Amino acid sequence: MGQAAKVLQLFKTLHRTRQQVFKNDARALEAARKKINEEFKSNKSETSPKKIEELIKIGSDVELLLRTSVIQGIHTDHNTLKLVPRKDLLIENVPYCDAPTQKQ
Repeated sequence: MGQAAKVLQLFKTLHRTRQQVFKNDARALEAARKKINEEFKSNKSETSPKKIEELIKIGSDVELLLRTSVIQGIHTDHNTLKLVPRKDLLIENVPYCDAPTQKQ
C-alpha cells in the first residue's frame, strides 16, 4: 500500500475511532474532529518518506491510545462523574493469586 493510501486510511480510522470514543458528546466530537483535521492539514505538504512514516506511526499510536484508554465521563451533579466504559474496554477480571494452587 502506498503512503498516500496509508495516510488516507489513518485519517478515516482516526475519525471512526473519534466517533466511537466520544459518542453522544458533541463538544468532544467537534474538538477531536478539529484537532485531527488540523494535524493532517499542517503536515499536508510533507514530502520526506521517512517523516511521513514517522507521522503515520504517531497517528496510529494516538488511535490505539484513544481506542484502548479513553473512558467517557458524564457529570451527574456538582461533584459526581459517571463513567461510561465502552463494551470493548471491559475485560474479564481475573483475581491475582500470589501462590500457584497445588493440583492433588
